[in-house]
Amino acid sequence: MLDVLATAAADVSPALDVQASGLLDPTPILEGAGPWMLAVVALIVFIESGVLFPFLPGDSLLFVGGMLAPAMGVNLFLFIVVVWAAAILGDQVGYFLGRRFGRRFFKDDAKILNTTRLHAAEQFFAKHGGPSLVLARFVPFVRTFTPLAAGIAAYPYRRFIGWNVSGALLWGTLLSVAGYFLGSIDIIREHVDLWAIVLVGLSVIPMVIAWLKSRGTKRREVVEPTAPEAGETPADTPR
Repeated sequence: MLDVLATAAADVSPALDVQASGLLDPTPILEGAGPWMLAVVALIVFIESGVLFPFLPGDSLLFVGGMLAPAMGVNLFLFIVVVWAAAILGDQVGYFLGRRFGRRFFKDDAKILNTTRLHAAEQFFAKHGGPSLVLARFVPFVRTFTPLAAGIAAYPYRRFIGWNVSGALLWGTLLSVAGYFLGSIDIIREHVDLWAIVLVGLSVIPMVIAWLKSRGTKRREVVEPTAPEAGETPADTPR
């Protein structure tokens, strides 16, 4: 899992630059949507879940959406159901894109869809299997490419759909309900933009930690010489 998070961490800076232009805090988007709020939420979640465009609000969208739902006349349960449906369908599209087109999306010199990330994802699936589909739900950027990687790795669809639904239900429920209840606290309701940034920052922490560990491991591999096999003498060692 560390390999996947570490490779995804390379995308954090450009992604935050994009989101900082107005997508980091989804409040204006949701308020501007008015009666179309549910449709906008569904579209964003669908795209961000598996249609290869990770630079959209995810966790913050659900949190703020759950907080604003009552004030906008939207039933919280209906909001959560819409999130569930959009997240599940988005993952399905990602899975079948990966299954149908495979490695055609990936290039060695690509910033996001590069072969290094694909190899890491395939190793991730081989090691962790289905639970990775649930864990990835809570990590920005990673959740966008996880369904695609599952399809490319030919992960059995019956298993995929089960873990996919489980992850969508857990993700959609926890963040939306958290926004609904925490939104009643004055300091949170009055500073939504600040808390949206905090939420994104917290969700990125696992990737940053994984990236730092990955760099440390690579440095140790470079510094520490490879021990010679039994019976062999290093070329630069006097005989």
